Amino acid sequence: MRYSLEAEGFANDLLFWCSRFIRHKITTLSNRNVKDKECVRDALFKIDKIKNISELETICKNVRNAGLIGIGTYASPVIKLYEHFVSKNIFTSMKEIDEESLIDFLTIYTSNLSVASKKNYRIALIGLFGYIDKQNRDNTGISYVYNIELKNIGGTRGKSGQKLPTYMNESELEKFFRGIECFKMSPKIASRNRLIIKMIIYTGIRVSEALNLRLKDITLENDVYLLSIRGKGDKYRMVMIRKKNIEILLKDWLSIRNTIKDIENNLLFCNQKGAALSQAYIYKNVENILMSAGIRKEKNGAHMLRHSFATLLYQKHQDLVLVQEALGHADLNTTRIYTHFDKKRLLEAANTMEDIPKDMEDIPED
Repeated sequence: MRYSLEAEGFANDLLFWCSRFIRHKITTLSNRNVKDKECVRDALFKIDKIKNISELETICKNVRNAGLIGIGTYASPVIKLYEHFVSKNIFTSMKEIDEESLIDFLTIYTSNLSVASKKNYRIALIGLFGYIDKQNRDNTGISYVYNIELKNIGGTRGKSGQKLPTYMNESELEKFFRGIECFKMSPKIASRNRLIIKMIIYTGIRVSEALNLRLKDITLENDVYLLSIRGKGDKYRMVMIRKKNIEILLKDWLSIRNTIKDIENNLLFCNQKGAALSQAYIYKNVENILMSAGIRKEKNGAHMLRHSFATLLYQKHQDLVLVQEALGHADLNTTRIYTHFDKKRLLEAANTMEDIPKDMEDIPED
């Protein structure tokens, strides 16, 4: 179905197109990790009736928490674009938006972001106006075409840059492990939450991979538990965790889990109603533990646990392929970022010029 580009004034028209585009992304993004289908269904129903940008933002957050993680790549740039154009009273007509105004927006709102995030903003805006190009049509059958390309935007062309990941050193890890045990939680969820966090920190698996584990994916073999992990692109790998590190927590959680009926997809981890947990929930728990342990980092999210595992693994074994296999990276180049923490090699580089000149006394004074 095609819609008129303009109908109810600039603010309402832009809100309409932003919501239509987000609706389109909800229905086309990969939904493999969606656990709460009712939430997504409810979002699709509500999104056609939103009255302001806050309602659209709430819908996007709910859908993301339901498991449609990719929606965040598009939601944030689109919502910020709406707020920027409407709050500044820049335009009175959709047709006044052009490439230059979008470049100005990107310059203002992405100046402090990583190259990868800047690229995501560019992709979202190109996607939005590409969608409008295809879906608008006036009563004569003519479409208004923006043909937005956003070429030569600083820092967004070519391969995305890699920002050094935030991680915990060994002394901070000791504090974090103590924090896991000391942080107060409800008895009904304590063993579950501690178990999830320990599985992530001991193996380097992603939060999503931990939450997607099913009961049959964990098996005991001698003194280790084997975890069958379904990673990105439905690629499977195996990771191990010492029995002594999680045995008590696992038994406690399974005794509680056995009292829960109708567990979705036989998940290993679930809430009291048998539904999947959200990534946002785990991130919040990790942040609370970090704060209670007095650990302050640039990024306090649960993904830092994966970075901490990978950094320590590389520092101890100097084996990049081992890190790649443990993390489930398809491309070794993705793993190379952890070589930046190889202090032994960095010291070798720092010593390169130490013997030149060999004797400073041989250099004549002015």
